[in-house]
Amino acid sequence: MSAESSGASYAAAGVDIEAGDRAVDLMKEWVKKATRPEVVGGLGGFAGLFDASALKRYERPLLASATDGVGTKVDIARKMGVYDSIGHDLVGMVVDDLVVCGAEPLFMTDYICVGKVYPERVAAIVKGIAEGCVLAGCALVGGETAEHPGLLGVDEFDVAGAGTGVVEADRVLGADRIRTGDAVIAMASSGLHSNGYSLVRHVLFDRAGMALDREVPEFGRTLGEELLEPTKIYSLDCLALTRTTDVHAFSHITGGGLANNLARVIPDGLHATVDRGTWTPGAVFDLVGSAGAVAREELEKTLNMGVGMIAVVPQESVQAALTTLADRGVDAWVSGEIVDRGDRAEAVTLTGDYAS
Repeated sequence: MSAESSGASYAAAGVDIEAGDRAVDLMKEWVKKATRPEVVGGLGGFAGLFDASALKRYERPLLASATDGVGTKVDIARKMGVYDSIGHDLVGMVVDDLVVCGAEPLFMTDYICVGKVYPERVAAIVKGIAEGCVLAGCALVGGETAEHPGLLGVDEFDVAGAGTGVVEADRVLGADRIRTGDAVIAMASSGLHSNGYSLVRHVLFDRAGMALDREVPEFGRTLGEELLEPTKIYSLDCLALTRTTDVHAFSHITGGGLANNLARVIPDGLHATVDRGTWTPGAVFDLVGSAGAVAREELEKTLNMGVGMIAVVPQESVQAALTTLADRGVDAWVSGEIVDRGDRAEAVTLTGDYAS
């Protein structure tokens, strides 16, 4: 054996450059679909370019930035062999944080870390991200795929993303706009979204011993298919509300549940009361609770319980808001109101029992 053939190499260390190049080639067609007129150039550069002259139409443009991942939901995707749906999850987690302040999502970048590059698998993940960007109205301007042999197993991977949006300075939404008497409008989630999967996996797999291919009558599909239901992306729906109504604030219901996330936009001195009786959480929430004997309080501080986004609007805007959302196919309802806090310590109270 020659010294050349026996020497160390990147491939011998577990990194396959050729596979990475093929993954890029496979994903190009999908990235091309996730664009905006402001995007300059194409995939393959060291950085994505976005024409900021488009911001000249703003009097005082503020850039908003957010980053997130999809947590341990990737383990469900890996075991199911389904890789595109988590791209929707990633986009939803990022852009719906941006839109909370009223920002229009402009572009995203992604980071995919794998134990071994399987080009078709990486391309499927990017396909889902690109499709999510289309649903969100933003561009996918770039990303990175990193191969980490020795740190991740050959079938293991994780995804993360970052997004940038823009909002007019005098149109920023948040706690300072909320007033006593405002209505709390809830928008239905598509399921678990991408939060609480460490609890969900522990309960359903470790404690209840359920299998992903188990048919669940309440779902009308398998457990795995339910758990992989993509996160609802609300950004364009929320932006439509800002054009048709006087929205005061949004709250993206993610890790921590409804009360904790809504509390982030409730100002000192005010209080949000939310009536559980105005909606029925989906069957997946009941399954997690019953299979693990999980107390309602624990479920509510971990899962979204059927509500993925909240809008706080003045009473005179309620009907217009509900009409706008209905026209866009979003299931929404008045779930509560803003009142004086009085001597309450907490910013949000959930009252009553869920509708059956």
